[in-house]
Amino acid sequence: MHLEQFNATGRAEAADALRPCLDIRRWIDEVADARPYATIEALLDAGRGAANPFTPAEIDAALAHHPRIGERAAGNSTEARLSQSEQAGLGEADTAVAEALAEGNRAYEEKFGQVFLIRAAGRSREEILAALNTRLAHTPEEEQAIIGQQLREIAVLRLEGLIGK
Repeated sequence: MHLEQFNATGRAEAADALRPCLDIRRWIDEVADARPYATIEALLDAGRGAANPFTPAEIDAALAHHPRIGERAAGNSTEARLSQSEQAGLGEADTAVAEALAEGNRAYEEKFGQVFLIRAAGRSREEILAALNTRLAHTPEEEQAIIGQQLREIAVLRLEGLIGK
């Protein structure tokens, strides 16, 4: 979809287009309702602004849609396809890294009660594993801030991919 199409589409269609980027109603509403955008950068700035800050409830809702890092997202929804594409960019993991990610995911979920979320695009599996190990030492409050930042990065990357240049 091009920016001109996004600006001209109906409100419901704009919201539907935004949902795979970040399925948080407030974010979708703010970005859709601020149309029209003069430039893609203005749209991305609006996406960043609407995503800062997230409430704990919004983070919980968003995490419900994210697979574990290193696992394939289920289904054929646009959001699942985006996640599959982002994680496919990680390349093949060697057995040791795959096992360490799986163990790290389990430890993270035990400690924080939610899936480990990180922007996978542009990162290697080894970089993700290092970040996971570092984040396991955080407090829940520290993690909430980092998760919010990761959600913002994911949303803006997906939004940029949604709107053709």
